[in-house]
Amino acid sequence: MSSIPDYMTAQHRHCDDVFSAAESAVALGNWPLAQREWKIFTRELEAHLEAEENILFPRFEQATGITQGPTMVMRSEHEQMRALVQQLTQALEAGDQEVYLGLSETLMVLMQQHNMKEEMMLYPMSQQHISDGEQTLNDIRQHCESDELQAV
Repeated sequence: MSSIPDYMTAQHRHCDDVFSAAESAVALGNWPLAQREWKIFTRELEAHLEAEENILFPRFEQATGITQGPTMVMRSEHEQMRALVQQLTQALEAGDQEVYLGLSETLMVLMQQHNMKEEMMLYPMSQQHISDGEQTLNDIRQHCESDELQAV
């Protein structure tokens, strides 16, 4: 993947797949599998959010001078997602299938809307405005992939 939009979009798809696997495991009552998939999802989601907040968004803001626009909205939505993830973790630990599945629907809708905004607007704008896009992509990739290695 040679661009910020390509790499970040692929990360969204991967997180969606793992999220779906956890949800399916809960629906089937396979709690050990659900715990394992949820752990992978939360680790990878957090690495993705951190890469955006600590690498991509600051460079976008520096390049454009826009600090109160799309990145502010995305950070706010990240906090909403983190709050839902905490509630889902509690439901999973309690083995509460009904609560988990209800909250997972809410998180899925939030993530879909959020991802669409990033993929359609923020990532292409970032690619266009960040002068050293290749270095930014390498820094994001290193952050996300070093986190994956630590978990293995």
